[in-house]
Amino acid sequence: MDGVYFVTRVKDKALFDLVEEHAVPRNRNILDDQTLRPTGAGAQNKCPRLLRRIGAVRETIGGIRDFLTHPHHLGASTITAIYKDRRQIELFFKVLKQNLKIKTFVGTSSNAVKAPIWTALISMLLLRSLQLSSRFGWSLSNLVALLRMNLFIHRDLMAWLNGPFAPHTILRITRRPTWHLFDLGQHTAARP
Repeated sequence: MDGVYFVTRVKDKALFDLVEEHAVPRNRNILDDQTLRPTGAGAQNKCPRLLRRIGAVRETIGGIRDFLTHPHHLGASTITAIYKDRRQIELFFKVLKQNLKIKTFVGTSSNAVKAPIWTALISMLLLRSLQLSSRFGWSLSNLVALLRMNLFIHRDLMAWLNGPFAPHTILRITRRPTWHLFDLGQHTAARP
């Protein structure tokens, strides 16, 4: 697990022995910073390293939250900020799953996981750009749904984005002349 960190909430039934108390930063919402050894049944096999518990007051609604992690080199307020930012990441992936229909991955390799995520990120940037450049008050989910329905209709995208329910002229695709190859490399246009 080198280079991989976790921050989670402490379960109520978790058992630990206190190894060391650390000083808490002033003027922060940190109450406790402790190094602990897990002592529950099978805990040493599942987690042989020392863990860190940080008790913090919730800024918005009060109450106390206890966080459990293993990096000892990060500050206690950094650990609480990581947990708080984790929620934004979860909301982002929820939007990806809902709007772009990513339900599963095609494999377990790094590339099989990264490729659909990068594709979804690029798609989200393009959709958000369209949403912001439009004068119509699109929600992201409505924009995605209506774009999906109009995907194969050839029309002026910006005119449609600004007035999706206004009558639009469907652009006609004119057929281009086809070229046929004859002897000696001469080209001639065939009539449509």
